[in-house]
Amino acid sequence: MTLDRILHSQGFGTRKWCRGLIGNGDFSIGGDVVTDAGLQIETEGLQFTVFGEPWTYREQVYIALYKPAGFECSRKPSHHPGVLSLLPDQFALRDVQPVGRLDHDTTGLLLMSDDGAFIHAQSSPKRHVPKVYAATTHDPVTPDLVGLLLGGVKLHDEPGLLAAEYCRKSGEYQLEIVLEQGKYHQVKRMLAAAGNHCTELVRTQIGNLKLAELGIAPGSWCYLDETQLAQLAPPFTKLD
Repeated sequence: MTLDRILHSQGFGTRKWCRGLIGNGDFSIGGDVVTDAGLQIETEGLQFTVFGEPWTYREQVYIALYKPAGFECSRKPSHHPGVLSLLPDQFALRDVQPVGRLDHDTTGLLLMSDDGAFIHAQSSPKRHVPKVYAATTHDPVTPDLVGLLLGGVKLHDEPGLLAAEYCRKSGEYQLEIVLEQGKYHQVKRMLAAAGNHCTELVRTQIGNLKLAELGIAPGSWCYLDETQLAQLAPPFTKLD
């Protein structure tokens, strides 16, 4: 692939802009400045530098973001900054999108990618990808509350009962809950329907991919490798 096409595919701008960038000497490989935008380069394993910043060529990107509170999972946010503002500008230009949504005040693990098939597969309810949440409640967590969430509660816009796949008390005002459905505001609405109220919510795990094992802080992100991507697929390892 020619250098201008490579940079364009990685989200650095139009091909015309990328040709100018290369021609101005702002692109290098292995420390050597390359100014021929039409030079054919093998993309596999390609590492390069743009404006002094190192990059690795990726045909598609798979990202885990530790979403902080106060950000919307939207490419066109309306009331709060969008999660894309937490990523390099190149990702927006190459159409990286959130996989599903977290409420603006919900924190935790959010997947992002520019791979449409991956986004669809991860978002599809037919795949039954379990998601683990740590919820803080307004009132103490009781055995009855856990039982209701496991047995199913009725939400006004759902035809049947919605039940947690797993639920346990983890503190006087904390519980851990596993869901597969991914309905709108589901954890908060289920807690309300069960007679309590959610005051804080963190998504800690998707499939077997655990936020705590990624080593990223709130507002930070990392690329996912093949081993980590494989952890997103069922079967789900039940919590201890």
